[in-house]
Amino acid sequence: MRLFIGDDWAEQHHDVELMDATGRVLAKARLPEGVGGMTRLHEMIAAQVGSACEEAEVVVGIETDRGPWVRALVAAGYAVMAVNPLQAARYRERLSVSGAKSDAADAHMLADMVRTDSHQLRPVAGDSDQAEAIKAVTRAHKTLIWERTRHAQRLRHTLRDYFPAALAAFADLAAPDSLELLAKAADPQAAAKLTLGQITAALKRARRRNVADKAAAIQAALRTEHLGQPAAVSAAYAVVVRSAVAVLKVLGEQIKQLQGQVEEHFGRHPAAEILLSQPGLGTVLAARVLAEFGDDPQRYATAKARRNYAGTSPITRASGKKKVVLARYVHNDRLVDALDAQAFTALQTSPGARAYYDRLRARDVYHHAALRQVANRLVGILHGCLKTGTLYNETTAWSHHLKPLAA
Repeated sequence: MRLFIGDDWAEQHHDVELMDATGRVLAKARLPEGVGGMTRLHEMIAAQVGSACEEAEVVVGIETDRGPWVRALVAAGYAVMAVNPLQAARYRERLSVSGAKSDAADAHMLADMVRTDSHQLRPVAGDSDQAEAIKAVTRAHKTLIWERTRHAQRLRHTLRDYFPAALAAFADLAAPDSLELLAKAADPQAAAKLTLGQITAALKRARRRNVADKAAAIQAALRTEHLGQPAAVSAAYAVVVRSAVAVLKVLGEQIKQLQGQVEEHFGRHPAAEILLSQPGLGTVLAARVLAEFGDDPQRYATAKARRNYAGTSPITRASGKKKVVLARYVHNDRLVDALDAQAFTALQTSPGARAYYDRLRARDVYHHAALRQVANRLVGILHGCLKTGTLYNETTAWSHHLKPLAA
């Protein structure tokens, strides 16, 4: 017996619908999040399969691939299909063009989707607990880095409104020395009174080089005349800047702490040595790549499957005589960000990657497209290394790309 379940998850509850192989609705319910809801779901399934529970196959469609609820479903032995929300939206349009939407209707749609198209869907990966832990800390670490960038941009816009000299003085507003000096002197009048000694001390605490020259340049920039705001307005902006500086300081501290956790968790993973042998990957970047790919050995049957998930492989649109090759824009943003950084760094550390990039550029492939193709090649190399359990070898990986360019 095959039983199909649509599970539409909301913040505090799950709308579920049970369906048989013919599409007949067997049961439906709204279950609370937690142990009670999971127990009730097991009871609903048991009521349908009866004594044939050993032979029954239960397939669950849900729009997430993580969390305690999903782990409990996998632990129970159910086949859990992680449905991409974009796929679910397209399937919903296939069933109804009115635009109507409800949690119960979504549960029905997910059940019908796994009933008819489960062979097209991706099962939830069986990643190890180590990989899940790495994913948790790497995602939190990267999120805080993005938050720091956003807050630094907000600080930059605020300073532009009343204190443009600070933008000339401090190239990196999120740097420790910049934050220290802005906290001491958040308005133009106070900043102009900063002494060389105060500026030098802040630069030394931030471990800057060429301190004397940099201190003189910062002081000169802060004392340069610029258009300003009235004193009352400037004082109000200074309050805003001190608040932004405090937030950036905390973000910087937490980013450092999380980086230590990323390095600690990643260092314990069995695949760490293989990932670190890849060109362009340091500890943090390698941890991000591992976290987003996962470590389920059955998840990617071929290198092409891994490339498709990574979003580095192109897609082809062909109709009649028209054929267009495009970049794959639907992808895991965090993974693409990490692979793009790896490819860019690999140009400096791998002769093979550099030769491949130069050949692409010689064919008038623009920079970002060439970099994406380098990343695509690196994903294939990583897949081979992980499948065979071998470390990266430059000659083996790029044997046909290390030949010199034709004159």
